[in-house]
Amino acid sequence: MPLPQSESPTRARYVLVLWLCGLAGVLYLDRICMAQAVQPIQDELTISETRMSFVMMAFTLAYGLFEVPTGWLGDRVGGRRVLTRIVLWWSAFTSLTGAALGFGTLLAVRFLFGAGEAGAFPNAARVISRWYPVGERGRVQGLMLTASQLGSVIAPVLAAYVIALAGWRWTFVAFGSLGVLWAAGFWRWFRDDPEAHPGVNAAELALIREKGGAAKTAHPPVPWRAVFANRGILVLSLLMIFGSFFTYLFYSWFPKYLQDGRRIGNVEAGWLAALVLAGSAIGVFLGGFVSDWFTRHSADPLRARRVLGSVCYVTAAGCMFLGIRRDEPAALAGLFAGATFAMHITLPNWWSVAIPQCGRHVGALFGLMNGMGVFGAMASQFFVGAFADWRKSRGFTGRAQWDPMLDAYVGVLLLGAIAWAAYRSRPLEPDESG
Repeated sequence: MPLPQSESPTRARYVLVLWLCGLAGVLYLDRICMAQAVQPIQDELTISETRMSFVMMAFTLAYGLFEVPTGWLGDRVGGRRVLTRIVLWWSAFTSLTGAALGFGTLLAVRFLFGAGEAGAFPNAARVISRWYPVGERGRVQGLMLTASQLGSVIAPVLAAYVIALAGWRWTFVAFGSLGVLWAAGFWRWFRDDPEAHPGVNAAELALIREKGGAAKTAHPPVPWRAVFANRGILVLSLLMIFGSFFTYLFYSWFPKYLQDGRRIGNVEAGWLAALVLAGSAIGVFLGGFVSDWFTRHSADPLRARRVLGSVCYVTAAGCMFLGIRRDEPAALAGLFAGATFAMHITLPNWWSVAIPQCGRHVGALFGLMNGMGVFGAMASQFFVGAFADWRKSRGFTGRAQWDPMLDAYVGVLLLGAIAWAAYRSRPLEPDESG
């Protein structure tokens, strides 16, 4: 489709970037605030480390169970309806976390919160595949993922101060209200197909279509037999497992580790946790531009991404190894920030190879691969709680109780480096989609 010569392209897709960034930022703000509330929740509701790990795992399990169905639903009915429903649901159960009366109700609410958040990123990937040409997707993915990490950076500090001011219960109510505002605005502004959006002119639509933005088409059944025999999908799923095992240390337990293992207060722990997660934000921001650069300039961009992924995972492992052995909490947090920075550079690249890997089934298969991270996340959440209780039962406290477990994260990062080196692109071809 040649670009019309009589008009300049409109920029509605740039406005959409802001909506996607808002989605990702609020998602992680609501998800990560729980980590800062672990200690006051345990104190008030008398919950052990192991039982708290089950609370965290309830969210992660539900997120994994509903990721593929919700991604599939987006393929069927469109991202506008599904993303609006997702944000309203998770916002309601973020607020209801503050109403928990004990272990059972907390477990149930966090499970339903996880069910609500499931499918957000697969449906965002579907939106990106239809609204952006190929050469812009890496930047959009990078900006959106940067916004998610900025939400995670803000969450520990903001939650620590709000908890100190109003208590942990009202903190969840306040955080939950933000998503309701986003959902109302998104429903009013967004359309599933850019062709149906009043802010998209013919020149912008032609730019999107000519350079790789997918038009709306009938959606055939997912070829599951081909999916589960596809090496590319299997390796990308494995990478998500390793990456989630690493990141969920910081999303779930890191403030608690700083308070118990390093003997520092809740507010200082919030600031140090924010420093570590700032490394993630910077990494995904730069990673988006790196991904687009490889697309435009590398003779073999896929090989370049594999090398980058392996080098970044090895670098993250080295920073993690050194950080564990530092006595100063600030030095530990600085090195851990280096680890999250290096690892998260690879995340937009993962998106860039995952979307074409999925063929026509972006919502369902992106949901499958992204959802596989649940296994790594749940393993991480349970491992920390159970290990801490086991070491405590043997008489260890402080760093002796907590530090030994962290070397497991170094090993998982090295496994991730091997997985990146092993990746080969095996896209589902259009004729496999029927």
